[in-house]
Amino acid sequence: MVGQYAHTLDAKGRVFVPAKLRSELGESFIAAAVMDHCVCLYAQSEWDKLQEGLSAMPMTKARRLQRYLSANAADVQVDAQGRITLPRHLIDYASLEKEALVVGAGNRAEIWNPSAYREVMDSMTAEEVEAEFAELGF
Repeated sequence: MVGQYAHTLDAKGRVFVPAKLRSELGESFIAAAVMDHCVCLYAQSEWDKLQEGLSAMPMTKARRLQRYLSANAADVQVDAQGRITLPRHLIDYASLEKEALVVGAGNRAEIWNPSAYREVMDSMTAEEVEAEFAELGF
């Protein structure tokens, strides 16, 4: 999934998910607090891969992550206007207020507080990005 899209979060916790991302996520998918204080959106198949990876780990290592992921995830459905309703705990986790930035992030989409996203992106220099790509073999 790629791109970034500026939207708003309404008083009922609804945010628009762009059609381009919905086509990859489906009409029902998982919203979760996983990392970086943003809300991660996973198609069910990607969420299942994440869960399978945890299940393959020794229980002593995986149980805390499994518990955390399960407690901090929600099934969401797209309404007729292309919006999803986020639970309050996910809104709080990502510090979402009126503005929301929906970004494609490879196998998932993410919903960010725009200022937090800018802060994270601004902290990366071009040299750091190049070094990380080189480390990955690109």
